[in-house]
Amino acid sequence: MKNAQRVLSAVAGAFGLLGVGRDAIHAQAKTPRPPNIVVIVAYDLGYADIGVHGGRDIPTPNIDALANSGIRFTSGYVSGPYCSPTRAGLITGRYPQRFGHEFNPAGQQFGLPVDQITMADQLKTAGYRTALVGKWHLGFSEQHHPMSRGFDEFFGFLGGAHHYLDPMTASPNPILDGRTRVAEVAYLTDAFAERAVGFIKRQGQKPFFLYLAFNAVHTPMHATDKYLARFAHISDPRRRTYAAMLSAMDDGIGRTIATLREQKLEESTLIFFFSDNGGPTMAATAVNGASNAPLRGSKRQTWEGGIRVPFIISWKGHLPAGRTDARPIIQLDVLPTALAAAGVELPQAKLDGVNLLPYLTGKIAASVTARF
Repeated sequence: MKNAQRVLSAVAGAFGLLGVGRDAIHAQAKTPRPPNIVVIVAYDLGYADIGVHGGRDIPTPNIDALANSGIRFTSGYVSGPYCSPTRAGLITGRYPQRFGHEFNPAGQQFGLPVDQITMADQLKTAGYRTALVGKWHLGFSEQHHPMSRGFDEFFGFLGGAHHYLDPMTASPNPILDGRTRVAEVAYLTDAFAERAVGFIKRQGQKPFFLYLAFNAVHTPMHATDKYLARFAHISDPRRRTYAAMLSAMDDGIGRTIATLREQKLEESTLIFFFSDNGGPTMAATAVNGASNAPLRGSKRQTWEGGIRVPFIISWKGHLPAGRTDARPIIQLDVLPTALAAAGVELPQAKLDGVNLLPYLTGKIAASVTARF
């Protein structure tokens, strides 16, 4: 112990000779590490289909545990009733109508306009390692590729949906590792979870941004026997397959959060979970067996069932645990909230989302709707 104290005194003395005092050394030692940011997005998840929303036929223990570790919003919204505009709003913090992205992009040449700054751009500039695992759906061309929009790593697909069992089935929309086509992967939901886990383990103490965008529970309705066997009690074949797909995603979310815990990163990780839109329950959509009860409407509609979604924010040790909050929030709030947590200056562009942290910690007691 005395030798260690001598070494520390010598180091402090050396810094003193350089004009750096002990107080500065201690201040630097106490500087908190920026939190990791993990954004998990489900695809076409029904409002009623998680346990904390009253779901009974499909256990979702890991999503429920995430809700119990943080704040569950009963009035969580997205800025559009289908997938690509929601993702454009998430990654920019702006209503997609501001830059002409209010519809799903049509054709290989269209995507998120290149003049829009992304959350990945800003966090990467701030020293974060950034990764997208899963669905992109913001453009196919090189200028729209995730690794041209701020992501250091990408494992997933560029289009709107994908086969779960055979990555080569969707040949114009292949599974990519970076920019390289992948020939074989496991059941896709499991493959995305595995890649997310691997990314977390590789980061050590370096802050990271992980955008984990599952294609579950969107069609096509594909599940393996492992997951189907859990739901023999569900007689409707579509609902049974949907349940299996949701259970696979819940397992993947559980593995991701367990890895954060194993790496002792829970208290330094801000986690968001929501669905990109409501479940597709109307005949004009690719119906997947979801339920939006008790809400009216479906994906592709702006009734509550199309835009009001499961929404959870968790940050162990920093935000209240086990709380339910009825104040309305929207996915546009994710970017400014994440940047504020990371200590990153907000961009000069007009943001429609706001930093939720003062509201969630009680520093501002007003309704979130008063923020405008």
